[in-house]
Formats: sequence, structure tokens, C-alpha cells
Amino acid sequence: MDEDVGKLAELAARGDRAALNRLLERYLPELRAFVRLRAGAVVRARESNSDIVQSTCREVLQHMERFQFPSEAAFKQWLYTTALRKIINRKDYYLAQKRDALREVPLAPSSTSDDEQRLMDCYRSFSSPSRHAMVKEELERVERAFEQLPEEYREVITLAHVVGLSRAEIAEHMGKSEGNVRVLLHRALAKMSAILSPPAPPPVGG
Repeated sequence: MDEDVGKLAELAARGDRAALNRLLERYLPELRAFVRLRAGAVVRARESNSDIVQSTCREVLQHMERFQFPSEAAFKQWLYTTALRKIINRKDYYLAQKRDALREVPLAPSSTSDDEQRLMDCYRSFSSPSRHAMVKEELERVERAFEQLPEEYREVITLAHVVGLSRAEIAEHMGKSEGNVRVLLHRALAKMSAILSPPAPPPVGG
């Protein structure tokens, strides 16, 4: 049985390092999915996703005194905000250095087959998997589709289906009403589905 996340958050907010470690372990699959989705082509071509995940976890552990609001939602917001800041900093760095990262040879993936399967399980919450593609191919297909979405669509999908925030929490985070969040998420998922769906074959005959 999973440990009570709320209890772990309370202990972590009181400075319990072991509780904080268990929280990080609990959210590691979702964190990996978040980093892969939000990194984008520029960062993925130059950085290992695992390095960003490890750097995020290391910073959280080094600055655990910053976590002072003992709730699961507060912990998730702290964790994913830290990861997103690192991703943005890396992207800004490469663009500022005028490196054509999109033309770089991508790094060899460091994920194991088990990691890829966990990522795919996460992606299934907002995409329709292909019955014919292998897991690695399917991950890449979903990620390519995700990068075609507007930034607001990417944000609301990751907050709802990767971070796991409630509609109310997303509304507060994005500065919108719950109703607007529901509409935005519906449109984002519909757009994602349209990109992933193969075009219908042309009619036969006249």
C-alpha cells in the first residue's frame, strides 16, 4: 500500500529528509514525463532528460527548507516549478549562445525499457496509443505531437495529466476560472487527438 502522501508532505515540511526522499521517489515517473514533454527539441538535442531530473531532485533536497506548506499540491507545485525553471534556463542558454541545437545529433536515450513503459502509461492519460507502434516509437510520436500544440495547451495538459492538479488548482496556477480551464483542457486534448489521428483515406471511386 502506498504511503500517505499528505503525511509525507507534513513530515517533509518539518525538515524530515527521509520523507522528502520518499516523496521524490513517489513522483519520479511523473517528473520524468514532465521533463520529457516540456523540454522541447532544443533542450532534448543537447541535454539528457535524466540529467535535468537529477538536477531537479538535487536542488529540492539541497533547499528543503523552502518547502513550508505541508500539502501534496504544494509539493507538486514546488517540484515541477523547479524542473520547469531548469528547462527554461537551459533553453535560454542555448539560444543565447546562438547554437543551432535543432541540427545537433540528439543524445542517445538513457531510458530503460521499464522507464519507457512507465512514461507510456503516463502518456496514455491524454493520448490514444497506436496499436502497431513499439513503445519507443510511440513515445516519440506523442512527443512530436505534443510539441505542435500551443504553449497554453501544453501547460494545461501537463498540469492535469502529468502533475495531477485538480481543475481548481490549475485555475489558480494559470489565473483562470475553473470553467475556462475545463474548456481549455477539452480543446487541448481534442487538438492532441487530431494531430495523432491518421488522416482518413480518400474515398474509392467517384
